[in-house]
Amino acid sequence: MNFVLLRCCTTPIVLKQYEWSTNAVMEKLGIGLLDVPELGCCGYPLRNISFKAHVLATARNLALSEKENLDLLTVCNCCYGTMKYVDNLMKEDASIRNDVNTTLAKEGLRYEGDIKARHILQVLYEDIGIEAIKEKVVQTFDGLKIATHYGCRILRPSKVAQFDKPYSPSKFDELVEVTGAKSIDWSTKLECCGSPLWGINNELSLDLTENKLRDAKQSGADYLCVACSYCQIQFDIVQKILLSQRGIGAKLPSILYPQLLGLSLGIDGKTLGLAENQVSISEIEWFLLHKQAS
Repeated sequence: MNFVLLRCCTTPIVLKQYEWSTNAVMEKLGIGLLDVPELGCCGYPLRNISFKAHVLATARNLALSEKENLDLLTVCNCCYGTMKYVDNLMKEDASIRNDVNTTLAKEGLRYEGDIKARHILQVLYEDIGIEAIKEKVVQTFDGLKIATHYGCRILRPSKVAQFDKPYSPSKFDELVEVTGAKSIDWSTKLECCGSPLWGINNELSLDLTENKLRDAKQSGADYLCVACSYCQIQFDIVQKILLSQRGIGAKLPSILYPQLLGLSLGIDGKTLGLAENQVSISEIEWFLLHKQAS
């Protein structure tokens, strides 16, 4: 099973551990990831600046993946939501599709809609499957409590995203519990992390993040778990800023799902980039060692 990997713009710069852990987990599970150097930005940042450029950037990535005859895999909710939206738009609107294809033809590319945009959670849940992953697990996190954060664009709009039920999702929770950890209930689970406001209204962005951190902590979580570049930046890098500026007592480390799953699959913490997280998650390795010793 192979996919073209669309590396989110943020991951090579500030979230290298997301790429490292994804590469390691997919290799362990027998999934091949193809790097296509010509792939560019998903177009998400352009949507409110130039709609045409936004659609073209996304369609170009889809066309490049079609050229390889492979589905396009992403680790970012914004990339996923954007690719699903444009793919849906191009299939429904022939005039936009023809206009985009005229431009793509200059590079020898064409969008036909023959491949799908996939999120890493979608591939793990639907293509590999819960039971197949369980068979590969060698270490479990029994007793660890995790607050799963789905993020907005993997769920909504539901007609476009088509990942899980938008108001009562469970697939990410099931994937977390493959590791033996317990996915807890928490009231702000489906609320925004605050990332879209960062750089526009930082105080409001921090308010949203602080509210989620406090709720997850009060609900008993030991860690947050995410599978989105922007959500991880908010809960890790921005949380570190939040802690320094406001000195809140709701410190709650955020672990990327491939890091959590990777540890359960027996992959070492260095390969998974645990030390790269700004709010330390090193205690999770101690948890495993303590569990084994007991």
